[in-house]
Amino acid sequence: MDLSVSHGGAPQPATQGGWQAPSAVERELYEARQRGDWPRCYDLIARSRLYMAQSRAAVEAGSCFFHSYWNPQTQSRCVAVFTPGMLPAPAPDPVYNSHDLGWFVRVWEPGDPPYLVVNPGTPCEVVMPASPEGRALWQHHDAKAEQWGLAPGAVHTLDVGGPQQGSVAFGLAAGAHISVKNGQFWNSMAYHGHGYGAEKATLERWWGVTSREQWLDSTERLLRADMVSGVWEFALQLRRSMALDFAGPVSVDHWRETAERVIRRRAEEVAQPRLTPDGVTQGGGPSPTELESQVTGVQRLIGRITRYEARFRADGLLPEDGYIRTVEAWDYGRAAGMARWGLAARYGTLAEAESAVIRAGQLVRANYRSWAAFSAAYALGRCLHFDEEEFGTWYEEVLEVHRVLTTDPASPWLTIPW
Repeated sequence: MDLSVSHGGAPQPATQGGWQAPSAVERELYEARQRGDWPRCYDLIARSRLYMAQSRAAVEAGSCFFHSYWNPQTQSRCVAVFTPGMLPAPAPDPVYNSHDLGWFVRVWEPGDPPYLVVNPGTPCEVVMPASPEGRALWQHHDAKAEQWGLAPGAVHTLDVGGPQQGSVAFGLAAGAHISVKNGQFWNSMAYHGHGYGAEKATLERWWGVTSREQWLDSTERLLRADMVSGVWEFALQLRRSMALDFAGPVSVDHWRETAERVIRRRAEEVAQPRLTPDGVTQGGGPSPTELESQVTGVQRLIGRITRYEARFRADGLLPEDGYIRTVEAWDYGRAAGMARWGLAARYGTLAEAESAVIRAGQLVRANYRSWAAFSAAYALGRCLHFDEEEFGTWYEEVLEVHRVLTTDPASPWLTIPW
């Protein structure tokens, strides 16, 4: 099948003088092309994800085809690929999968088109001969590349095609922990991620999401903060109430003792007989063994939270007298991510994803006083979920991302007003 590649919403200015590169990837490629520095162009291409249009049905069937188009410059059929900033908004069909340059070296066959063209028809277009000698050059530059894709742990911004102010941008900034950690444009609302196939596989592996209905349910649950542990929230909200009642810091011992009293009182209330339309109904409640287990579990949790907060203060995640009131941030940040992941996997539309992102931002603003407070709460949720008090990779990653987002001048947390 021969399918011409459409540029969709990618920037297509009439003249180079009026063109702005969508991101640093395309800007560097354009500058190298203007200088005639073709080795630099090849190096940049070897470091970039290269997105290729595919029919959705083919990808879902596990197939991959080169859909060529006629290139007037080469007077031949060519294979088109795009760097991340040049992608159109996701549509039901075609979809885009991403590959590295080495992949093209491995799969190219003698009967395939004679050229691979990066960003065809744009000021940062690069035509790459696919002869045996040309592919050897691809392989040379691919072997030199120290990384593939946008560098993880850094702020990457779409200068064209992504909001940088307003409610959508604020919601996307709520998901910036994930974007920065994974090496993604933080403000890409028209999101393709690592490509259609990869995004679908990731949603299934990490979330068990394989359908539109499951994506909608997961997004809604995150926006309601239903995935955050109720036990975590009980402990934190209890301390918050105590702090308001006593107008000052709450000691760990006092917190633990109060938690035990509340748990036991609730168990007694549940156990009391109740008058219902059917008569007197005997109460339920936990067994003595279950009750003791609940008390012990919450008291152990209080100790974990206290130790994490102490480490957060030492590492600058919290101020000296700061504490965390709720970890709903953990769900709100992931809700902004889930919205984009579902769009990339074609479980939802751009309008649906944008609406969810806006809601996530509104919830963050309503429940937190600053990006720093939101970040500390998100970090605690992540650590309670994954880290098991090891202060290992799960903690180190979120700490590093917090530092980047609170210090990099390009960070949305410094450019978007709270």
